[in-house]
Amino acid sequence: MEVHLTALHWIYVACIVLIIGFMVRKRDTTLLCIAGIFVLGLVATGSLTASVSGIFSSFIYALKELLGTILIISVIVALSRVLSRTGINEMMVSPFTKLIRTPTLAYWTIGIVMMVISWFFWPSPAVALIGAVLLPVAIRAGLPALGVAVSMNLFGHGIALSSDYIIQAAPKLTADAAGIPVGDVISASVPLVLVMGIVTTVTAFWFLRRDMKNGSLTFTTGLTSGTTTTSVSNDGAVPPSETESRSPMSRKMRIIFSILVPLFFLTDVAAMIYFKLQGGDATALIGGTALLLLLLICLFAHGSRGLEQSTTDMVDGFLFGFRVFGPVIPIAAFFYLGDSAFVEVFGKTLPAGSHGIVNDLGLALAHTVPVNTAVSAATLTTVGAITGLDGSGFSGISLAGSIANLFGTAIQSGVATLTALGQIAAIWVGGGTIIPWALIPAAAICGISPFELARRNLKPVIIGLVVTTIVAMFLI
Repeated sequence: MEVHLTALHWIYVACIVLIIGFMVRKRDTTLLCIAGIFVLGLVATGSLTASVSGIFSSFIYALKELLGTILIISVIVALSRVLSRTGINEMMVSPFTKLIRTPTLAYWTIGIVMMVISWFFWPSPAVALIGAVLLPVAIRAGLPALGVAVSMNLFGHGIALSSDYIIQAAPKLTADAAGIPVGDVISASVPLVLVMGIVTTVTAFWFLRRDMKNGSLTFTTGLTSGTTTTSVSNDGAVPPSETESRSPMSRKMRIIFSILVPLFFLTDVAAMIYFKLQGGDATALIGGTALLLLLLICLFAHGSRGLEQSTTDMVDGFLFGFRVFGPVIPIAAFFYLGDSAFVEVFGKTLPAGSHGIVNDLGLALAHTVPVNTAVSAATLTTVGAITGLDGSGFSGISLAGSIANLFGTAIQSGVATLTALGQIAAIWVGGGTIIPWALIPAAAICGISPFELARRNLKPVIIGLVVTTIVAMFLI
């Protein structure tokens, strides 16, 4: 199917190039994104009022899409600060400190646990579960919060989400688009997921160790404004001796709650398995549990002042969440316009037959390159990466499947491998490893800048994609 690119498509591409350039130079991109939204609206509608209104409407759309994530992060951060202030955190993590004693053990242990939980429940609830419990342990072991975020991010939003072997939402979408059984995509993805996962996580760990040794990576690297750094963590915690003396709760109650908190979350895990809760439902269960724990702890710790204190803690959590997400909303608003948001914000103003700006660009690329094994693999990786720029990861994998079918038919082999490759590229880029507004959960839980985390992941992910693409050329 031939795709006709218009001025809208080229404006979008130009804005992407500028945004990436600004990010590389560590400059703020808010004004650029707003300008991009305005220009796209003006060209699409020809109306000054519609384009101006579109800026605000796109912000509302982005906020609606991100609201669930903002709330779960706010609640978990609020609970984490209550646990730290009362000293429950100290009691709760003390058993883990005997197991995770070095930065190396912290990185790999957290990553593997994150990957396994993410296979069953997807990464968002997994980030909330692991971040609340293991972040302080990892920091005590000598791994900076940025390293914890990298580990959770690459293993969860990278390996687990791109393979999706348990829930199978991703391979089902790509398999249906490619016209092949889902089992074929899963089988073909195994060697590619292994290569991508090993190369990326090992490379990221090597960079972390190098920067920790030369002093360029410290416990304060990448911290978001407003967070507090101490010898334990950057989420408002204080050193153990200070917590012990300041805690408003008795030692006996701290011990009881140090058992109850993980028990409540383990009960959530059991409920997710029994009731088959996934994605947003699983996240909601964890968020509700965290709120109940926060209220319960405040009542026991502060007595008659517990009601007021619980409200204060929740408000502090919400302030943190919106402060972290504030710079991201304009960027997300622009990139959401690459998909279904454009029609919702500016109406049906895209060219006839358009499947969205990002998908049109991917299709156009597929129609402009010669067809052979090497080019097919490189094209699927590129198309997957392009469709992942909207920060979803899933919005473009159907396109990757259809293009894989097109190229696989042309070279008479490798449809499943090409499909798996496009799926991996789309989700690693857009699912939450190098797009700042997509990896906010891990960044916010760890109290670091999502932009710093994106820059930290960029080289390992690019290296991983290059190596995985080369391997795919030999498997086709």
